[in-house]
Amino acid sequence: MTNSPAKVLLNPPFRAEHVGSLIRPKPLFDKRCELEEGKCTVDDLKEVENDAVKHVVELQRSLGIRSITDGEVKKASFYDGVFEKLDGMIFMPARPINEFKRYLPHIAMLYAAGKPSEATFYCNGKIRRTKPFYVEEFKAIKSVVSAEEVKNIKINMCPPSWWHHRHGSDLAYDLTVYKSDDEFFDDLGAAYRAEFQELYELGCRNIQLDDPTFAFFCYEPTVSGMRESGVDPEKLLDTYIRSINVCTQGRPSDLRVGLHMCRGNYKGLYFCEGGYDRIAEKVFVGLDVDTLYLEFDDERSGSFDPLKYVPLNKTVVLGLVTSKDPKLENLDDLKRRVDEAATAMSTNSSRSKETALNQLCISPQCGFASVWQGNPVTEEEEKKKLALVVEAAKQIWKDSR
Repeated sequence: MTNSPAKVLLNPPFRAEHVGSLIRPKPLFDKRCELEEGKCTVDDLKEVENDAVKHVVELQRSLGIRSITDGEVKKASFYDGVFEKLDGMIFMPARPINEFKRYLPHIAMLYAAGKPSEATFYCNGKIRRTKPFYVEEFKAIKSVVSAEEVKNIKINMCPPSWWHHRHGSDLAYDLTVYKSDDEFFDDLGAAYRAEFQELYELGCRNIQLDDPTFAFFCYEPTVSGMRESGVDPEKLLDTYIRSINVCTQGRPSDLRVGLHMCRGNYKGLYFCEGGYDRIAEKVFVGLDVDTLYLEFDDERSGSFDPLKYVPLNKTVVLGLVTSKDPKLENLDDLKRRVDEAATAMSTNSSRSKETALNQLCISPQCGFASVWQGNPVTEEEEKKKLALVVEAAKQIWKDSR
């Protein structure tokens, strides 16, 4: 693939991107192990976490990655930091397993393992944001980057549908508090908007929602299971699109919001498969976000054909490099696949292939550590993959930066 002219991307997403989470530095990994064994407290983690933030920020800089995250090193899991801070949400350490939706693959695994219960959250009152989600995390990253880099900081957070999808519209919230999903997600969306605004006022210009729920609608066993359970998958999909849009409505024009569609990323395991064909037209067009982070790392991701539905006002970050195992991809293969994606995007549409290429970026398919234990990849192997993404971007786009 030859270099093609492309618009300079001075703001995120950049041509070489990453999804967010990074392998925990060894001192933090070891301290987390101590916490699991009851040998230290959460407070004992703080200094090690702060050191880890400095470490992963420098790692990204050294490789030429311009979108800076904290690697999610202050989280135990990617969904930490939102629901436990909301008024109206309570933590349930052992909710009966029959109150979880069996049609979800990760829940089916719990049923198969004979687990009688599982930890979760439940809405028992009106949702209000009375404390911030990630303001302190943003400040921590901001303190170790230059003033010029602040606009490149990316904050990752779980989607509003994360706990709802496990229990459905009948068991996610107290039906005497909220009469419908719309009421529930309206209040939850207001909480997210308040978080977006506070982060924006501190200088944040880049937020990414990491959303595993949309991929379930691409997976035939889950869709069939929904129908068998009396759930209308199309109606639920509409609900989850709306749940995102309620969060992003009215955002400042220079605040970029991206959404990563994940197929599962637990210590290198995935939960579902299937191309985006089933949902592409509705989701790619209907989501009120600026960037779509889409997984295309192997055959279970399907073809690039659904990219033809991506509107001209959205950027697509192609997740072509797997974060799930250490095998390093081939540079020429990455260049070829970006070319194929641009061709697919320009098929049956008014956009040219050059325009399609201008809408594309490249990244690993998911984070390297959606949970603190990480994927079966070392930090050195992670660095090689990120460096490959940077090099591929340089060779594909003249403006790569």
